[in-house]
Amino acid sequence: MTALRHSFRAGGRGARRRDRGAAAVEMALILPVLLFVLMGLIDFGRAYSAQIQLSQAAREGARLASLNSTANAADPNFGTAAITTRVRAAAGGLTSVSGTPTYCPSPAAASDTARVTVTAPFTWITGISALSRFFGPGTFPSPTTMSSTGVMQCAATS
Repeated sequence: MTALRHSFRAGGRGARRRDRGAAAVEMALILPVLLFVLMGLIDFGRAYSAQIQLSQAAREGARLASLNSTANAADPNFGTAAITTRVRAAAGGLTSVSGTPTYCPSPAAASDTARVTVTAPFTWITGISALSRFFGPGTFPSPTTMSSTGVMQCAATS
């Protein structure tokens, strides 16, 4: 009777036998959640950085578009090709960046604005798009199209 009582006390042989494998089961349950969070942090950080680059590129393009009302065709900063070149240079490491400008009217009033919309594809690299299918199709499509719009007040001409 005494041996039976000692085996079921905390720390006895029976307690160790019942806890065997509990850590492996707990790890198997929590590991997918931790990996999903880690992959999300990596890819959302990359997406945020890409969005910041697109915003900067849109601002650069809008600035050039706002000054285009006073430029002439001989000026290398004139036209959609020049704006696209400036947008791609400002976008840094992003690929397939395209910009759509809306120019200032001529003559421009003080309330007129130039607008440039910049788009670029973004590809998720960590596999979060595959894991996100548990939340419904199309949650993280790959590639995802990101866009940003820059607006700049036109230089008023008198």
